[in-house]
Amino acid sequence: MSEAKVTCELGQRELVLETGRVAKQADGSVWVQMGGTVVIVAAVSSWEKFPPMGFLPLTTDYRERAYAAGKIPGGFFKREGKPYEHEILKSRLIDRPLRPMFPKDYNYETQVLAFVVSYDQENDPDILGIVGASTALTVSDIPFNGPFGAVRIGYIDGEYIINPMVGQRDSSMLDIVVAGTGEDIIMVEGFAREVPQEILLGAFEVAAPALRKQVEIQLQLREMAGKPKRSYEPIVFDEKILDAIRTLAYDRLNEIVRTPSKNERRSMRRQLIKSVAEKIDEAFPEADVNIEMVLEEIERECVRKMIIEEKRRTDGRTYDEVRPISIEVGVLPRAHGSALFTRGETQSLTAVTLGTKLDEQKIEDLEGESWKSFLLHYNFPPFSVGDTRPLRGPSRREIGHGHLAEMALSPVIPPEEVFPYTIRIVSDILESNGSSSMATVCAGSLALMDAGVPVKSAVAGIAMGLIKENDKYAILTDILGSEDHFGDMDFKIAGTRNGITAFQMDIKIPGIPLSVIEKAVTQANEARAFVLDKMAEVIDKPRVTLSPHAPRIKIIHIKPDKIGEVIGSGGKVIRGIQEKTSTTIAIEDDGTVFISARTAEDMNNALKMIEDIIEEPEIGGIYTGTVTRVTPFGAFVRIMHNVEGLLHISEIENRRINRVEDVLRVGDKVKVKVIDIDEQTGRIRLSRKALLKSKSSDGRRTSPKKSSKPQSNRPAPKPKNKEYGGS
Repeated sequence: MSEAKVTCELGQRELVLETGRVAKQADGSVWVQMGGTVVIVAAVSSWEKFPPMGFLPLTTDYRERAYAAGKIPGGFFKREGKPYEHEILKSRLIDRPLRPMFPKDYNYETQVLAFVVSYDQENDPDILGIVGASTALTVSDIPFNGPFGAVRIGYIDGEYIINPMVGQRDSSMLDIVVAGTGEDIIMVEGFAREVPQEILLGAFEVAAPALRKQVEIQLQLREMAGKPKRSYEPIVFDEKILDAIRTLAYDRLNEIVRTPSKNERRSMRRQLIKSVAEKIDEAFPEADVNIEMVLEEIERECVRKMIIEEKRRTDGRTYDEVRPISIEVGVLPRAHGSALFTRGETQSLTAVTLGTKLDEQKIEDLEGESWKSFLLHYNFPPFSVGDTRPLRGPSRREIGHGHLAEMALSPVIPPEEVFPYTIRIVSDILESNGSSSMATVCAGSLALMDAGVPVKSAVAGIAMGLIKENDKYAILTDILGSEDHFGDMDFKIAGTRNGITAFQMDIKIPGIPLSVIEKAVTQANEARAFVLDKMAEVIDKPRVTLSPHAPRIKIIHIKPDKIGEVIGSGGKVIRGIQEKTSTTIAIEDDGTVFISARTAEDMNNALKMIEDIIEEPEIGGIYTGTVTRVTPFGAFVRIMHNVEGLLHISEIENRRINRVEDVLRVGDKVKVKVIDIDEQTGRIRLSRKALLKSKSSDGRRTSPKKSSKPQSNRPAPKPKNKEYGGS
């Protein structure tokens, strides 16, 4: 492969695509660079055909090298290991636009790997990974119906920004990744802060010219250094066997696809497979054919024909009709909030747990360390679809669906200063027949309100489908599993009554026009409003009080220079407070202290111990202290944590004494008054004499005047302190 290099301007920055320089033994490779961010992408495809499996044997992986940001990996082994969650999510982001671009009859194991080898903290490597994957396949000899481009679109201060800098994304109302050719859209994923659909659709239009530029330079690179595409052996079955299977199964499959119940359809399909297999074995004893795969293709034809020509769906609904919805909240007695959301044959049991500052998740990536206080985890157990498989931790699909639902709910989660809890949502899918991630969004929103989390508004999600045959197409609301499997699009859209919060579109055809996407978004908005109405009938706002099982949290503010005293050497002091009071305490650099406890008594005890540590003496204040040292000129008295003052010999008694030891010894408790604090040195002068009764001129005993200063060891309450939880 000869060396070649092309460039184009994207968002006032230069995109560089270079091939033939690195990874030359791969079938196709590319060096992708923007600014100081570099991603190397390589693609390899096997020359040995896989047995027919019914899906493309494609593996896509994205990995970040720690040296890309000048770091050494943490942990014992000091090297990169299994992928982090964000790497899995970006692997999926690259994979999804690739799949529809391969020939349908291509059945060879293919692997695309993207390595981030340099990161400048400004230009996103995931976008470069998508562009690099398309380019590597385009210049390779692997059959591929590309190329396509990819951009991230932001919306800041009323303007669209192509590939915004990493630092700009926090202030953007929109964060959307679009992959496509410039004429058609292939993949969409993103997050929005309750934006109207016009802003979302406008982003697609802004993306189109940038996508076309990328397609053009990829084609240029292919002309300069691309390999001729290899020939391959397509999946071919004997026409006589196919005709025999079709004759045996077509009418029966036409009945099956009209059966509303998923379980009944599965049972009928199993019986049909068995019957057809027996008859084919008798008629063609030497036949080598995957009967299930052939029947699936016939079923696909039946489903699509029924929807396009008869305008009828498997369960009898119209194109824009949402399945029946059932909602219960508060179904789990000990959870802090819970909901059971059922839409058709899809069901999510979702629970909310409220934790403390110490429950936040630590995130490590090339940008550095950060902390995450809102988590959503999605679980898809095999029984939800009547299957069996071993449980081996979360799959890539579970991680991806959870991330999408988390994005959808994030814009309504209250900020820490309003609600200082770590929030974890867990969705267990108990039944699935399409759109379980959007059921998770609905159930998560309901569970948050049941938990008393002061969310801005309710969020609902809906999945839209598409069946496209030549110039005819049907946009389907709230798709079933079969409509997703046999259809051309899965477009998930979530949002509030005010606007869209998250979206994700996957397709199985090489592209979809923007006009079709616009109709799908409009139809989805109507469905989302319907679902939100159903949710409001059960719970329309957050509960006033939190669950009695949720922890109490109190926020206080201390001076930053007191943080070290509260923590103590090696954390000894703060650990001691937590052990004695059964609380958890977190302190931030600005002096904000989060105290969480299960009971009011534990909270008050911890608060008193912290206040005793941070308290500062005041002139005129009266304290009970402990004598720590005795000298010829006086005694040193500890009046509070780590604070000592000098009680001069002249201030011990209201009479002259010769020796301090005649009145005080080390360890004695003594009540003293602060009479002076040196502003320069901080030295404190104490008096015991000022508190003793003395003889007046007429011989009567008198008491010292009461000070107007506070008499308690506890400082005055700070107005910023807040408490959450409890009754």
